[in-house]
Amino acid sequence: MSFRKVVRQSKFRHVFGQPVKTEQCYDDIRVSRVTWDSTFCAVNPAFVAIIVEASGGGAFLVLPLHKTGRIDKSYPTVCGHTGPILDIDWCPHNDHVIASGSEDCTVMVWQIPENGLTQPLTEPVVVLEGHSKRVGIITWHPTARNVLLSAGCDNVVLIWNVGTAEELYRLDGLHPDLIYSVSWSRDGSRFCTACKDKSVRVIDPRRGTIVAEKERAHEGARPMRAIFLADGKIFTTGFSRMSERQLALWDLQENLEEPMGLQELDSSNGALLPFYDPDTNVVYVCGKGDSSIRYFEITEEPPYIHFLNTFTSKEPQRGMGWMPKRGLDVSKCEIARFYKLHERKCEPIIMTVPRKSDLFQDDLYPDTAGPEAAMEAEEWVAGQTAGPVLVSLRQAYVPSKQRDLKVSRRNVLNEGRPAATPPAAATAPPAAAPARLSAPPALGTATTGSTAGGRLEEVLQEVAALRLLVTEQGQRISRLEEQLSRLENGHV
Repeated sequence: MSFRKVVRQSKFRHVFGQPVKTEQCYDDIRVSRVTWDSTFCAVNPAFVAIIVEASGGGAFLVLPLHKTGRIDKSYPTVCGHTGPILDIDWCPHNDHVIASGSEDCTVMVWQIPENGLTQPLTEPVVVLEGHSKRVGIITWHPTARNVLLSAGCDNVVLIWNVGTAEELYRLDGLHPDLIYSVSWSRDGSRFCTACKDKSVRVIDPRRGTIVAEKERAHEGARPMRAIFLADGKIFTTGFSRMSERQLALWDLQENLEEPMGLQELDSSNGALLPFYDPDTNVVYVCGKGDSSIRYFEITEEPPYIHFLNTFTSKEPQRGMGWMPKRGLDVSKCEIARFYKLHERKCEPIIMTVPRKSDLFQDDLYPDTAGPEAAMEAEEWVAGQTAGPVLVSLRQAYVPSKQRDLKVSRRNVLNEGRPAATPPAAATAPPAAAPARLSAPPALGTATTGSTAGGRLEEVLQEVAALRLLVTEQGQRISRLEEQLSRLENGHV
């Protein structure tokens, strides 16, 4: 009796990851050794930025995406901080602006030249000073221009208007302990935080109030993370009381007591870094020090968190960068791209949904957040709220070059046999080659005996070639089935 497992239908069930070739990696990079649970890497469609080891201060590399291969030790860096850099983040509305937070208690915003750095960049566009301890978290507002959030080890969250270098909101007293992570909601009206006191909080920054709070979201003492999903739910990663790594999904507006879904992964030590794609509702989870990336689909049906697959490699990851959707190659059905940091290199990993068609896949690429801001900082401060301005990725779609129509008379069916030569071909003047399976002559039209005879012979030869091909394929299938049977018997 055979038991067949019912498999949940999902277009992302066969997503697979593949690292790029060695020559397409970024080699000889001294990745930072700072003991901070940051990603150490930030990516956008133009540049990849990596926090690196630096003497006498903090520095990070900014490389154009095409500058792969070995990176020279003398390559210029962004090096204006006087202490090690802990976090970096690209502005979602300008691919040449990046912010950095450092142990020197400052936040700096940098303008990267059009073609990358040709000399060390030491002068930031603006320096934001307001924290009394090191700044470990930097994140831009998703829809308002020039609004930046920073969180420091002084347990204070500051929100800045970078355009005027002024402090918009100072959220002090909401967190009694170290803040592990901050994540904006999709429209930027709220953000959620994970704190060392094991609580997850949803905060309205313009009112300065806690909207919802879940105490002891994860029982373990090790760092946890929380991210907002597109529908307002919250996805968290953390540790159980027995130090097992966990994932959980919460709806803090409906139920503060129990998670919608909770899964235990393993007993490793590294903090789990979640990356969320709001277009596909897929969450990718990367553990620091792990050599794998797990991905899960979030749905409306129980158990809500559905495991999809795991990408595994040999080397552990020191950090991870995540490419925004508009930077992906849609012609190859690429739905995510990671930039995995090794000890001495950065390795891009491409996540692909296998599809047979070369056409643009509408179901994989709904309209996504574009580079245009939905509003200005002043409008957001005045109380306005707006979702991201969506763009279609179809405009970025470039059909493969092989899609040009090329008619070739020579094909698999008539290889290995002489071409048919009609009897009148020797004397008839050369004419345009007819289609291989042309339509029959219309009723009432006359055809000469020689033309009809040549056409009949050509069709007969086509039929014979098709039969031969079918026979060969049948024999090949039989041989494969015999090999499969022998292998199965051998394993049994």
